[in-house]
Amino acid sequence: MQRQGINIYRNTNGVEKIELDADGLKKVTLNNGEVIEGVECVLMAIGRSPNVEPLNLPASGVDQNKKGYIVTDEYSKTSADSVFALGDVCGNVELTPMAIAAGRRLSDRLFGGPEHKDAKVSYDNVATVVFAHPPIGTIGLTEPQAIEKYGEDNIKMYRSKFTNLYYGPWQVEADDKPKTGMKLICAGEEELVVGLHIIGMGADEMLQGFGIAMKMGATKADFDSCIAIHPTASEEFVTMFPWGLSKQESGAKHSPLNGASRPEPSK
Repeated sequence: MQRQGINIYRNTNGVEKIELDADGLKKVTLNNGEVIEGVECVLMAIGRSPNVEPLNLPASGVDQNKKGYIVTDEYSKTSADSVFALGDVCGNVELTPMAIAAGRRLSDRLFGGPEHKDAKVSYDNVATVVFAHPPIGTIGLTEPQAIEKYGEDNIKMYRSKFTNLYYGPWQVEADDKPKTGMKLICAGEEELVVGLHIIGMGADEMLQGFGIAMKMGATKADFDSCIAIHPTASEEFVTMFPWGLSKQESGAKHSPLNGASRPEPSK
């Protein structure tokens, strides 16, 4: 983004004030003391609050937290009998597909019969994408989160940085070609994949498939067992150095390791 001429101000701690100059432009003073002058327009992403005030929730006995979000249990049930809530008003994972999944699980449990009596949605390992240029995809824990949860001695990091082949023919300096960065975060002796992060072309499309693998408990050995599709960017995740040296332990119900045969459906 910087190579495209975008100025990024880091570690600002937010905006202190915005003043209007005599010429009609704005002067933005940041909390770290930096000043940005000659600004035509200021857009501020201040976040959002749940739009639940018109519902008069206290009158119904529905509890809210300090930020106004509706408090629910793992089954989307509120503190009031027969009142359920899901989606952004709960403040868990504020994504449209997350709300759809929660609604489907709740419908299954309420109306789907005895076989769905325990149906609920999981808010763990939800793949998310920032549709920037380049796009950023992430699922699972960040490196600091993994260290805090498992301890620094119990995690292992795998990284790769490269230029996507799409940019190969571009007649520009190598350093000016957009890069793709990838990171795998693994935990435990079995090297369970607990975090997967991508920045670069196609990150959004890659992440959905790897999200399935992580939800199924894939290990680094599982990734290594998958034959690469060449030439693609996603093959980096299944050939990430060092390759093939992880403990041969699979997170799959049917292990794909050591040349195993493909799984077959139960009769």
